[in-house]
Amino acid sequence: MKRFLVIALLAVLFTFGFSFKAIMVTDTGGLGDKSFNDGTWAGIKKAGEELKIETKVVMSLEQSDYVPNLTKAAEEVLKEKDGGVVFAVGFMMQDALEKVAKQYPTVYFACIDFTPSSTLPNVIGFLFKEQEAAFSVGYIAAAMTKTGKVGFVGGIAIPPVERYRYGYEAGVKAYQDLKGKKVTVVRGYTNEFSDPKKGKDLAISQFSQGVDIIFAAAGACGNGVIEAAKEKSEKLAGKGLENIKKYALSGKALYYAIGVDVDQDYVAPGVVLTSATKGVDMAGYYGVKWAYTGQFKGGTQTLGLKEQGVRISQLTYTKEIIDKVAPTVLKEIDYLQGLILKGTITIPDSEDALKAFTVKGVKLPK
Repeated sequence: MKRFLVIALLAVLFTFGFSFKAIMVTDTGGLGDKSFNDGTWAGIKKAGEELKIETKVVMSLEQSDYVPNLTKAAEEVLKEKDGGVVFAVGFMMQDALEKVAKQYPTVYFACIDFTPSSTLPNVIGFLFKEQEAAFSVGYIAAAMTKTGKVGFVGGIAIPPVERYRYGYEAGVKAYQDLKGKKVTVVRGYTNEFSDPKKGKDLAISQFSQGVDIIFAAAGACGNGVIEAAKEKSEKLAGKGLENIKKYALSGKALYYAIGVDVDQDYVAPGVVLTSATKGVDMAGYYGVKWAYTGQFKGGTQTLGLKEQGVRISQLTYTKEIIDKVAPTVLKEIDYLQGLILKGTITIPDSEDALKAFTVKGVKLPK
């Protein structure tokens, strides 16, 4: 009995004595973006709760904050008896991260949406095949549009944003190839990620051009796109999910947004048609866990459909609407995703590949 009590006491002391910290440095979008900063932080917090370690977030208000914030985070981790891990969230942090990571070779760093230009043993970069999730939402948009015009609002034209666009436009092209329906894509960029008003203004401009569905890959700017779609739809149908659904199920046209990075369907139920999501929460979770357990290996982890690293939302509020307006589209997406997994279809990740992309040889099941 005494031996058991001693072992139990040692276990408790070990648990509370382990000094490890996970610190996330945001990009300028910051927490509250309802997008990849929030998603990454959710994964880090989950790991922290499971492992009973301290987690902390440092907000960057402008790009000049990246180096000092990452440096302070690295210094803070160095003070911990058992170390820790520092997260740099967002492609725009690449140069800052490389500079700081080289100065602190004994500190673990995890990058979300980018990887260093050269392999560093203390840095793991998480990349995603955003195009594979965006393909499905593009196909849905093409099936659901009543005007024949859909929109894309990007933040800054960095690789992750452009991969979303390539996939989205490929999904629209696939629908045109398979159904013979002409759909035009209207593009626009806010040239930043942190100002919802700029996203809203651009969305209103696209709606005025005849667009009725907009996919926003623009961080917090995308919240403004959702707000614009919600306001226009509520003017037609009235407020609330039930009014939106009733109006849409009657066959009348509404305005929709498509969410990004995390499931944003809840932001405006019935108005956010679907969301193209990627596993930033998984990246945050595993980045902490691997560093804590000693499984951390420098290099790049690329997550796509095959790795369950990208997906579309559960359509909690809109499945009934989609099934009414485009009855076969969800079954067709399941089939096309199967072809992607088999390698029969490769979703473009560059402008040249997008121009060459076609699915004219594919036959949908009856």
